[in-house]
Amino acid sequence: MLPDWIRTEVELATLNTLALPARAALFGRLETPGQIAAVATDPALMSRRRFVLGGGSNVLLGGGEFDGLVLQVALRGRELVGEDGEAFYVRAAAGESWPDFVDWTLKQGWPGLENLALIPGTVGAAPIQNIGAYGIEVGERIHSLTAFDLRHGEWQNFSRDDCRFAYRDSVFKQEGWHRDGSLVVSEVVFRLPKRWQPLLGYSGIGEELARRGIDRPDARQVAAAVVALRRSKLPDPAELPNAGSFFHNPVVSAAQAEQLACEFPGMPRWVQADGMVKLAAGWLIERAGWKGRRLGPVGMYEKQALVLVNHGGATAADVTALATAVGADVERLFGVSLCIEPVAP
Repeated sequence: MLPDWIRTEVELATLNTLALPARAALFGRLETPGQIAAVATDPALMSRRRFVLGGGSNVLLGGGEFDGLVLQVALRGRELVGEDGEAFYVRAAAGESWPDFVDWTLKQGWPGLENLALIPGTVGAAPIQNIGAYGIEVGERIHSLTAFDLRHGEWQNFSRDDCRFAYRDSVFKQEGWHRDGSLVVSEVVFRLPKRWQPLLGYSGIGEELARRGIDRPDARQVAAAVVALRRSKLPDPAELPNAGSFFHNPVVSAAQAEQLACEFPGMPRWVQADGMVKLAAGWLIERAGWKGRRLGPVGMYEKQALVLVNHGGATAADVTALATAVGADVERLFGVSLCIEPVAP
């Protein structure tokens, strides 16, 4: 007999920001740590394929029915758990809304996450993807996190080093735990610096602050500028369904980047710590002719070529067809492969 908090045949279209039709054979909303642990002791649940869902903003749900168990993390709570001379330590439950959490920390006077304002999703999903924007990645602000290992039925603590953060990557992706639903993040502790300095090097932030007449911004003013920039470039999923940035920014060798820069003057590129060079996927897609272009009910957004949008009635097959076509044109023109960001069950 299934626990009373497990439902059957649940529609998922409203639980993913691309609004793709999908259905879960079994669905559980995890509101307490005890529910997470209970999954590991239930043979009927553990015998099923599993997929862990946060805010649904970085997933590509397939059409039809997922014949396993979808677990939506909905734990709530946030608090200051300590401080020292260098930082505030703030704990948040995995089901907290990421944009709301960032806004709350800034209102408490704890800076450090302002450049990550308005990114859709949940706190628990942030370290898995190692979300980043406007010159910072969330891994730089994470102190530790707690997760439950469903395979072994035990809680685990991960330090920042344990998480093995990299560009849009972490140990949770490297080990495939995000795909097989074997690990459920329950809470994250952030280390927010007291000796705060604004990060204004990313194109657009300084200009937006200057437009507002601000030359010495505080953290909340930086966040407001970031929010304005995001809203000017990215569609609201509630109005135009999308999953945010659909492709990773590709990383290539210095030699290939130099060759491309000679062929395409003005191509944005950023040298990485290991000598590799990151390119702007949106720029590549736009130059390949896909900005604002549709293929059936889906297309690349007219204001930001990196964002794939659902104009209505799209399926996973439509999304895959567009992603394949865009990737093929970028590969043909630049010799660069694009990788999809959203995760599929």
